[in-house]
Amino acid sequence: MRDWGFRAILAGVLGLSLMASACGSSGGGSPSSGTQIASQMILGGPPECPTRPFCEKGLTDKYGLKFKDFKPLDAGGPLTKAALDRGDIQIGLLFSSDGSIAAKGYVVLNDDKHLQNADNVVPVGRSAALKPDAVSVLNQIDAKLTTSDLAAMNKSADIDKQDPSQIASDYLKKIGISGGGSPGAGKIVVAGFNFSESSILAQIYGQALRQKGFDVSYKLNLGNREVVEPALEKGDIDLYPGYAATELEFINKGKGEATPDPAATVKLLNGYLQPKGLIALDASAAQDENAFAVTKSTADKWHLVNLSDLAKNG
Repeated sequence: MRDWGFRAILAGVLGLSLMASACGSSGGGSPSSGTQIASQMILGGPPECPTRPFCEKGLTDKYGLKFKDFKPLDAGGPLTKAALDRGDIQIGLLFSSDGSIAAKGYVVLNDDKHLQNADNVVPVGRSAALKPDAVSVLNQIDAKLTTSDLAAMNKSADIDKQDPSQIASDYLKKIGISGGGSPGAGKIVVAGFNFSESSILAQIYGQALRQKGFDVSYKLNLGNREVVEPALEKGDIDLYPGYAATELEFINKGKGEATPDPAATVKLLNGYLQPKGLIALDASAAQDENAFAVTKSTADKWHLVNLSDLAKNG
């Protein structure tokens, strides 16, 4: 999820100095026959990307990619997007649910060798608060939520400046989640991290639970994971939208147990949560994870669909 700093800690502190060549350069050059496509491209991302196993180092180790250069920018933010738009870089690290991907027409290359772990959206809560009716409706949402849904809602919030509450209400109508519960089902405090996607997801959960008769209150923009997860353990909150792999690697203190398989990752996560009286429900198909994007013109130029295409000669 969009917690690059925590991912960086998990990857290990490998030093802040970068090779002189990592300072970036202009232009991408023209393709020449017999050379790897990646070697004709500049990669842009956060400064620590060259040493991180889910960024440039992983692209080298898993896919065998050697880029022409690396340009230190930010973690999926405005600097990376502006550099892509200007052509200062040809490929950039974004996040898979970023609303600007569709808005700007970026092409996310498929992670066909499964470099990234399963950061699928998953409800995490207190077992005592999540009664069968609550589990049922949350799992119904999980069964329908996709990455494209998430990206569209993020666009509505971050680009179109719509209110997360209204975005959530519209989405529940779209997927056919409506009332039917009886008042008095119980009280649930739904929390969210300090970014808009989390507020949208928390509103989706909370509004659906309210329709089923639960007395729902919110603690949105509560903070980062170091604030939200302990609040759950203490019982100050009852539920929040989590991200499977990141949740696991936070609670296991970075043991590297997460995998690209969401079900397997959630199973491991529950092994740590259940002794604490907590539970992770079914993982949705929606993912907020590292994604490597190019402009449509770059994708068309080299016929790019998958990350492995970058290893071909161009």
